[in-house]
Amino acid sequence: MSDQHDDGKQWHGARMDFRESMSYGDYLGLGRILSAQHPRSPSHDEMLFIVQHQTSELWIKLMLHELQAVRRHIRADDLPPAFKMLARVARIMDQLVHAWDVLATMTPPEYTAIRPYLGASSGFQSFQYRELEFILGNKNPALLAVHEGAPEAHAILARELAAPSIYDESVMLLARSGFAIDPARIEGERTAPTQMDDSVKAAWLGVYRDTARHWALYELAEKLVDLETAFRFWRFRHVSTVERIIGFKSGTGGTAGVSYLRKMLDVVLFPELFALRTEL
Repeated sequence: MSDQHDDGKQWHGARMDFRESMSYGDYLGLGRILSAQHPRSPSHDEMLFIVQHQTSELWIKLMLHELQAVRRHIRADDLPPAFKMLARVARIMDQLVHAWDVLATMTPPEYTAIRPYLGASSGFQSFQYRELEFILGNKNPALLAVHEGAPEAHAILARELAAPSIYDESVMLLARSGFAIDPARIEGERTAPTQMDDSVKAAWLGVYRDTARHWALYELAEKLVDLETAFRFWRFRHVSTVERIIGFKSGTGGTAGVSYLRKMLDVVLFPELFALRTEL
């Protein structure tokens, strides 16, 4: 009790002296973070728009941190940590799904009031989101051109484009585990979107038909399915919110807006894991 009382005396009246100690704000860099919002319009609602996108970028940064580690662990045949990290990324995507609920409180007139001040800026230019799609296997070399004006971001994306995705690493793990994977799938082009491969589908079917023997691979497969399912919800909530606010107008920066986002709903990141369910 005396320790608690002493702690209370230290804190009471903000008498704790942080001049030579790290404070909460110091640790989190709150001075930089909280001063990074610079509305350009006179609209009250622009702060919502800025904070929504800044926090999304922070969550994406964390997802990339986790997925890069997932890839390393799968490559090293060290699956238990990868399972925890994949589950965490799926929960982050759930968080981002609900974040759209906040932005959806912005009505069309409120967005129209700030839109002229956005210039050519667009979420399509988010290099972190593009890196996220690349590490998940949805690759498109043409999209590097969007980032030619930002050499550092362009270099990061070029490296990720050429690197194995986490699903590529999972397929290579199947091969190391004794499943017959077509060599062309293992050694093929890394810069294209993931395509359905019959040998990969057969391997995953083998895993699902004997889960006791291949439990770790089975758990990996289900974690990947959880991840893709969460990603689909996030994309769907995105397109629904955009349609609610701007309808079918073109997006800022010359993007196609809702029509483009709807096409993205058809993208399947881990095709064999979903296709095999019809045959089980």
